[in-house]
This record gives sequence, structure tokens and C-alpha cells, in this order.
Amino acid sequence: MNQQVNTDSISSITVNGDRLWQSLMDLAQIGATVKGGVKRLALTELDKQARDLFVKWCTEAGCSITVDQVGNIFARRPGKNAELPPIMTGSHIDTQPTGGKFDGCFGVMAGLEVIRTLNDYNIQTEAPVEVVVWTNEEGSRYAPCMMGSGVYMGKFTLEETLAKVDIDGLSVGDELQKIGYNGPAPVGQPRVGSYFEAHIEQGPILEAEEKTIGVVIGALGQKWFDLTLTGVEAHAGPTPMNLRKDALLGAAEVTQAVNRIANQFAPHGRGTVGCLRVHPGSRNVIPGAVEMTIDFRHLDDADLNAMVSALKGVLSKLEGDGLTVELTPTADFPVCNFSKDCIEAVRIGAEAIKMPYMEIVSGAGHDAIFLAEVAPAGMIFVPCENGISHNEIENAKMEDLAAGGTVLFHAMLDRAKVV
Repeated sequence: MNQQVNTDSISSITVNGDRLWQSLMDLAQIGATVKGGVKRLALTELDKQARDLFVKWCTEAGCSITVDQVGNIFARRPGKNAELPPIMTGSHIDTQPTGGKFDGCFGVMAGLEVIRTLNDYNIQTEAPVEVVVWTNEEGSRYAPCMMGSGVYMGKFTLEETLAKVDIDGLSVGDELQKIGYNGPAPVGQPRVGSYFEAHIEQGPILEAEEKTIGVVIGALGQKWFDLTLTGVEAHAGPTPMNLRKDALLGAAEVTQAVNRIANQFAPHGRGTVGCLRVHPGSRNVIPGAVEMTIDFRHLDDADLNAMVSALKGVLSKLEGDGLTVELTPTADFPVCNFSKDCIEAVRIGAEAIKMPYMEIVSGAGHDAIFLAEVAPAGMIFVPCENGISHNEIENAKMEDLAAGGTVLFHAMLDRAKVV
């Protein structure tokens, strides 16, 4: 296209929805599954192929490429003032073992589409514009999740991260080297003017409310725990009910309590028991130990702490009933409130293209939550079918993705400034 536009007409620009969709479909071929999803775990050969394709596309769009020591990829379109920190957007292209085409990938491809659209219209920005692919956001191969942005932000040390191993004993450092993305750029020196992240909602609210754009105002704080309850395994027949120390019965009480506590702190309370492992796992043996996970979330730090306190009250009762309780914190993410300026930029972007929008809260973790600690940050949500994500049937409409990409374009221009 390569046409010149004046500042007044920029507000009417939309990204190329067909091109954005095709980029997503081309990317989804790498690791495509029979059910229509994607399996592209972090730092595998398939991840390398996807990274290579992203780098190729960005290089063709005139970007410079930088790869840091944990494998994060930064594609920069220069601005008039190279001294200004970049206006950044991005997400991830690794997936869950049974992942979809859009989770994370939409944010990266939308960022690429922003750069392609700037090129189409010969728009020069004052600040550089940058698209980033964060390493191992999903955490499905290596823990923790949001690994790349976490190291970038100094949340996790580089040395400990590179030493992490997967279930086969393969380390992050060795796998980065194997796929050629153990970059030379130092990490832990964030310099960001503003950060935006476009994402499918991964929930049902936008679809239910018939809104195309979610203006994300913040993200729920999260507290995760591993819990081990230990009782006494015994024969299921000879042991009377009143003399049992059944760890699974205690786990059932905890599971009900987690659900009850979350409902008590509605509407933003969330409580989930996602994993249970019962020992010894025999049909005629009373369970002597249960290992389980607990996930609490809320938009208010005080309420989140109160939820944990309520849980500890339940655990104290179980100890009184004769079970041994071991509660271990495994993750603690504070409530995130996004920048008012970035929220407003997203809102203005939605209004510019006359898209129905609503304010919304993110219930999931995203790289933007880490970036918000050092720079103004915001997020853009678009609907996904039935709110389903982390699933091979994950789906989104082409026109909704195009709208989200266009809102991202205008929000980034608001912060990068047109020369």
C-alpha cells in the first residue's frame, strides 16, 4: 500500500484483518494438532520454527532484532528519536500441550500487524515501536509461567532460570542453545515507554455482554499453594468410621471450603483446587495422604489475604481432627492496576473505530502484569468462543481480532506519537 496520510485521517485507519488472520493461521501450522489446535511447547524444535518465522516476518517489515539471554525476542521499528524508550507490545507463541491458535499468538501477530500498518501508511513515530515474544509464558514445559518477562523484570534470576529442567531433565539453558535463541543481550534492564498486550479474553464475559473490546483495567492478584494432608492408611473393612484418619475426607472438606470462600468474596473472588494426588491409591485402603493444589484470586489484596486466612481456619480444624497439614506457598502475584493513561488510550482506540467496549478485569496471569511494575501498561481483550482457552477448540472471530488489532494500533500511536 505505502500511502502517505495526514494526521487528521489517521483515526480512520484499520489494520488489515485478512493479513492478521493469515499470519495467525500460518503460525498455527507449526505444531498443528488433529483437533485443530496447536502443541508448541517452549524451547522445542517447533518453538524454534515459530520463532524463526516471526523473525523473518519482522525483518521483512524493516525491524531490527534483538534476542536476550533468556530467549526473549525484541523486534524494533525505529522512531524519529532513538533515545526515547520504545512503546512495546507483545505476548507469547509457546502453547499448552493441548493449546489453541490464539492464546498469546494473537498478541504477537497483532503487534506485527501494527508495524505492517505503520509501514503501509508511511507513518513515522516519535518513539520506537517494539514487538516482543516472551519466552515460556505458559509454564507448561518449565515452571514458572511468565518466565521470560519474569527474568526481564528481575523477578527470577537468570542463573536459576537457565538451570530449570523439564520432566526429561533437559535444562532451559541447554534447550535455548540447541534452538539458537540463547541471545547475547543482557536481561534485567527494562526500559519501556509504555506496554500494551492484546489477548483473547479466555473467559465468557465479552461474548455474553456482546462487546467486541475489553478495556482491561487490572488483573486479579493470585496466591497459589501446595497442600499435603497426612492421616493414616488402613484397611477399608476392619477400620470403624469413627476411628479413621482419612486424608481424602479432609481434602474434600478443603475443596468445598475453597469454593465456599471464593463465593463469599464475590464478584472478584476465585478459588480452585486443580490437582489431587491420593496415596496409596488402592480401592480398599483408607487414603493416608493427599497432595493437592489451591489457587486463590481476587482484585483486592486485603480480600485476597482474608481468603487465605479463612482457608487456614479450615486447616486448623482438620489438624484438630487428627490430620497433619503442610501448606506451602508456590506463587504470589499482587493485584495489578493498569495505567490510567494506557486504559484511556485503549478506550479512545475503541471509540475511534466505533466498537462496543466495556471495562473488564483479567482473571489470568499475563506478561503485562510484570511490565506494569516499571512502565505504564494496559491490555486489550477480544472475545473467544464460549470463553474457551487452553483447549484445541479455542476459537475467535476474524473481525473481532481485526478490531482488537486496530485498537492496539491506535493505543500505541497515542503513546508513540506521530511525527
